[in-house]
Amino acid sequence: MPELADRLASLRGRISAACRESGRDASEVELLAVSKTFPAEAVREAYDAGQRAFGESRQQEAAPKIEVLPSDIRWHFIGGLQRNKVRKVVAGFGCIHSVDSLRLAEYLDRVAGEEGKRPQVYLEVNVAGEASKGGFSPDELLSAAESLPALRNIELLGLMAIPPEEGARGWFARTRELRDLLETRSGLRLPGLSMGMSGDFEDAVKEGSTIVRVGSALFGNRSYPEPA
Repeated sequence: MPELADRLASLRGRISAACRESGRDASEVELLAVSKTFPAEAVREAYDAGQRAFGESRQQEAAPKIEVLPSDIRWHFIGGLQRNKVRKVVAGFGCIHSVDSLRLAEYLDRVAGEEGKRPQVYLEVNVAGEASKGGFSPDELLSAAESLPALRNIELLGLMAIPPEEGARGWFARTRELRDLLETRSGLRLPGLSMGMSGDFEDAVKEGSTIVRVGSALFGNRSYPEPA
């Protein structure tokens, strides 16, 4: 669909402009198309326009899409990860953005080893300490630093954050600083920052984001089913 292809081109242009403004190379930032609630046909249209990385938040919804869509799509799990879904998520997704505790990271590491997988992982940090959001607190994250190198069956990429809308750029900067401190304390190389969505991704890019999660700005507004 030309309109979707035009939206993709526009988003990539905006990412490139934000990179230029902050002295970065556009190749440092990946666009993740958040396809949750949208049908496989919409994913196929974006795929035909050159998009290869897609994000889903529910394993049950994603499974039939994964089955029918091209095998070279890189599927990212961005929803809350429940322990009883870990094995299925590991089977279907190459990257997980929502590991919100050391306990979950250790369980994921064990399951990945049993399944012969090595998913990429972002640790979710609740950078502003919001009661409505999950994730490591900054103190919990830094306390986990010494335990992270023992996780051999997952590839830790860095941090994921969804900060408050107000003052988002400052929170993005704080997330980058936490990542840098976690690298120092853990001795791990953590190059990734998953932060920025449709309304704020340019500010996230300017503060170091390496992957932005964009849904509505690409696919349009979502329509959720009415509650029963």
